[in-house]
Amino acid sequence: MVYFPKWKVVLVLLVCLLGVAYSAPNFLPKSATEDLPGWLPSQQVNLGLDLQGGSHLLLEVEVDEVIRQYLEGIAESARGELRTARIRARGLGVADQVIGVTIADEKDVEKARGVLSQIEPGASVEVDGTRITITPSDQTILDRRNSALQQSVEILRRRIDETGTREPTIQRQGDTRVLVQVPGLKDPERLKAIIGKTAKLTFQLVDVENSVSEARERGRVPPGSVLLEATEEDRAVGRQDAYLVKRRVLVSGEDLVDAHQSFEQRTNQPVVSFRLNARGAKKFGDVTTKNVGRPFAIVLDRKVISAPVIREPIITGSGQISGSFTVQSAQDLALLLRAGALPAPIKILEERTVGASLGADSIAAGEIACVVGLIAVIIFMAVAYGRFGLMADIALVFNLLLILATLSIIQATLTLPGIAGIVLTVGMAVDANVLIFERIREEVRAGRTPISAIDAGYSRALTTIIDANVTTLIAAILLYAFGSGPVRGFAVTLAIGIATSMFTAIMVTRLMVVAWLRRTRPQELPV
Repeated sequence: MVYFPKWKVVLVLLVCLLGVAYSAPNFLPKSATEDLPGWLPSQQVNLGLDLQGGSHLLLEVEVDEVIRQYLEGIAESARGELRTARIRARGLGVADQVIGVTIADEKDVEKARGVLSQIEPGASVEVDGTRITITPSDQTILDRRNSALQQSVEILRRRIDETGTREPTIQRQGDTRVLVQVPGLKDPERLKAIIGKTAKLTFQLVDVENSVSEARERGRVPPGSVLLEATEEDRAVGRQDAYLVKRRVLVSGEDLVDAHQSFEQRTNQPVVSFRLNARGAKKFGDVTTKNVGRPFAIVLDRKVISAPVIREPIITGSGQISGSFTVQSAQDLALLLRAGALPAPIKILEERTVGASLGADSIAAGEIACVVGLIAVIIFMAVAYGRFGLMADIALVFNLLLILATLSIIQATLTLPGIAGIVLTVGMAVDANVLIFERIREEVRAGRTPISAIDAGYSRALTTIIDANVTTLIAAILLYAFGSGPVRGFAVTLAIGIATSMFTAIMVTRLMVVAWLRRTRPQELPV
């Protein structure tokens, strides 16, 4: 153990040098790191919400709306199938997660049952006289709910990532809730606006056979149509406040592959340019070819953004959405369309804002704890083990630099529990050295020479060191696997600290001890 080949010496020195290089940016202002040459390390540790401030939101996904839309989709399919089969029916509707319809002619009941049985696999179709009910299975409903929540988490992640925010925490909580934490957020209101929109885009034909005023006077919308409001911006400037559009969706945002903010060439007004995939382009081309001269409503979250008249067939699959946009609102809409529509509306249940000053206080407290712990350990090691203790202290400093460098390289998010993990590592970092030095003392008392005592101390303490650190590493892995948020942050710093402390104890301290031993060749060990 006292023999150190040259390649090991080079390896230890190289790792220590890289640790210093990659940890150094954390001691510089952010502006200074941006001016560094590209070949130099410039990444800093990301600070969590509790350290740099930001927004904390607890959201609720209205998954019942997904189930309602799913059941209404089955009802619409049933209406179309019955119409195709020329079966007269009435009272088609949804109630208590059951789709019901009454067949006008009793002779058509069995035929209708056969037709409706093909609509939704796994659903039960029951007949009671002339009344037929379709009931989806409980497992289907549960799968739809879980899928909606999982999809919402993924879409929220894409939306927040596109705002340029780094290291957001987006986690599912329970059956309907999502926790969102965004460190360092400077504009929480914009984030809430982006999160809160469903962003469901559809293209539907305007009902030109009926008017909005007639529908309002009669208090009833014509079958096959729906009354939708215009956007708040259009109503504010005195434009049309509502539109009567066909219920059938001709093209949906599911076929959208790209969207970005641009400017309309003639008026230089902000617009959103979009591009559809091959399937969407074909449908868009067919619709615009067959409906030249008719207004085509562009609907976002059940509000009509605009309803331009189709002047000519659009077969390229590209187009523009115009409206009362500002540059920022056009950019936000493009972002929402790129990220995809939420499967259900989202409601903000809880909102907290952590101030930067509170984060600065946490960092200061963490720094004080680290410094006090470091000083106490340095003094103890120097008093207890003399020269060898000072070597362990130097290795401890390199250990902290390696932890900081690793966190910077992997771009981990450092939270207050993470700082606690580093403070714990400060105490644990020298335990391997304590085991080695105590073993060396025992070998000296047994009458061994300095070289033999050091060799035996390192070789015989190695097994105990590995056992102790592996058991702690297992605990850190379990904390990461079963924990979430701050608990994971603690587990990450703890695991990194275990690895770096073993390296510094077994390699760095030993290199210094061996170098001193070869240079001085002492008759007695100062331990």
